Amino acid sequence: MRWTFGVAPLPESIALAEKMRSVAGLVLSLDAAHPALGRLLAALDDAEAALRAVAPGDPTPRLGPDAPPEHRVYIDHARDVGDFNPCFPTYGIHVDGDHHASGTVRFPLVYEGPPGLVHGGYLALLFDAVVQHHNCDVGLAGKTTSLTIRYRRPTPLLVELAFEIERSVADGRILSTARLARDGVVLCEAEVSAVAGVRTALPEASPRRRGA
Repeated sequence: MRWTFGVAPLPESIALAEKMRSVAGLVLSLDAAHPALGRLLAALDDAEAALRAVAPGDPTPRLGPDAPPEHRVYIDHARDVGDFNPCFPTYGIHVDGDHHASGTVRFPLVYEGPPGLVHGGYLALLFDAVVQHHNCDVGLAGKTTSLTIRYRRPTPLLVELAFEIERSVADGRILSTARLARDGVVLCEAEVSAVAGVRTALPEASPRRRGA
């Protein structure tokens, strides 16, 4: 049984995340300012003002049966967080049972660190995201307690990369080892440990308010 906690993102959130990554990458590539930037900033100012007027006033997530209505809705972070949050990378993943998963990822320009290469922090984020995606899809997940990463070779932007995950569970702990490779050459490896949580112990995640 898949592990979920929270509500699904709005379709507009998914469309916006991809557009924000694309536009930000284009802006980072510019040699000079362009009138389109001024128009974009003005449109964003208008959107920010309009959305601030209707968004909940308290950023605390709305959890538990007695959560105040002024708290914000909590979006399910079990899997594919990059689909609705542009700060996370997007990836494709195939879960092959409890012990193995694999997938692909392509890092756009917004995740650059050294010239033409992925910032190491985003590689750690990728490993944590795909490992927890695997955990949630097979129905036993929990908070990450440690993540160690070994950078073996520079990881390039804008090319398809492949990852593999091996997973085991013992004594209430989930241990996953993962590696990221290009054309069979390993670029980095990670070991991720998580506590095996109990789904029924989670507080209630409130649904979206009607008419919101």
